[in-house]
Amino acid sequence: MGPLHGIKVVEFAALGPCPMAAMILADLGAEVVRIERKPAPGAKPASDLFDPNIDILNRSRRVVTLDLKKPEGLAAARELVARADILVEGYRPGVMERLGVGPDESLNANPRLVYGRMTGWGQTGPLAHTAGHDINYLSLSGALHAIGEPGGKPVVPLNLVADCGGGAMLLVVGVLAALTEARNSGKGQVVDAAMTDGSALLMTMMYTLKAMGQWGQTRGSNLLDGGAHFYDTYRCADGKYVSIGPIEPQFYALFLQKAGIDDPDFSQQWDRARWPELKSRVAEHLATRTRDEWCAVFDGSDACVAPVLDMDEAPEHPHNRARGTFIEVGGVIQPAPAPRFSRSPPASPRPPQVGATGEDVLADWGFTPDAIDGLRRAGAI
Repeated sequence: MGPLHGIKVVEFAALGPCPMAAMILADLGAEVVRIERKPAPGAKPASDLFDPNIDILNRSRRVVTLDLKKPEGLAAARELVARADILVEGYRPGVMERLGVGPDESLNANPRLVYGRMTGWGQTGPLAHTAGHDINYLSLSGALHAIGEPGGKPVVPLNLVADCGGGAMLLVVGVLAALTEARNSGKGQVVDAAMTDGSALLMTMMYTLKAMGQWGQTRGSNLLDGGAHFYDTYRCADGKYVSIGPIEPQFYALFLQKAGIDDPDFSQQWDRARWPELKSRVAEHLATRTRDEWCAVFDGSDACVAPVLDMDEAPEHPHNRARGTFIEVGGVIQPAPAPRFSRSPPASPRPPQVGATGEDVLADWGFTPDAIDGLRRAGAI
């Protein structure tokens, strides 16, 4: 059933981190209803980037398609919100207010509602109403500047940091924290989740190291950015890579022993001046065998070495297979829900629901047959 069984969530369909946040809530057992806006006749899709039939981010949700430009469709959306515990939306500031389902209207109708808002720049500030994407929000946090090789340009870490970590994950944290508070106070509130705020928060450790004088502004020169010879990725003889990260002295010693590196120069693990030279020598040494040969050498040890797997290899790795880290849903290989729960494990994810009017959802949420028929006759569903 999942630890969030019994929690009702209304998601206003959007792109980016909002669907991921709703997916996580659904994975954890919440009943999530996704309100999709009914397209005008002949209208083109807003984006051709995702095939809705295999969009994993939309798994495990029921869908209601409403024409929010019609009074009847808007009234139905408001009624769903009035019966929900959580609302999540990812529009620009002001859009929900113009639709008539902003925080004031929604909290007035449902005082215990947790109203989760996901934007890039936040609901306030000079950039609040401007467009942007993950890469832009990441830029303002200091994170993008810190990622890359010495002398090179900043490297984009996919959209994992702003969209996924600083955005979706912190929106989930925020709405669940507010839901917990609402159970004590009886009052809901607005959760303003901004990807630039979240990206900055994820940089806390780096800002700590900077404050201690242990982090420099030059990319690829620090402990955790690939500057250290014992914390980086290395190309092997077959062109594939291994990651190594033996920071602790006992793990570092084991790595050297397993790798067959007995040069006394490597005893000076923390001599930063020697890191570039030692990196070059580690690279030369690891290039003598294939990735899988090195993995066999380090297998089962505490040397902190792992293969760098591609997206075909990762689901097939024995550890991932043993834990069920990846699953197949509707013929699509995808990451399984996380984390794990000992007593209330969530149900298996369901494929995305495409093209549904949602009449069954409306009925389950308390709409009468006459009300549903009225929406149908008005063309609102």
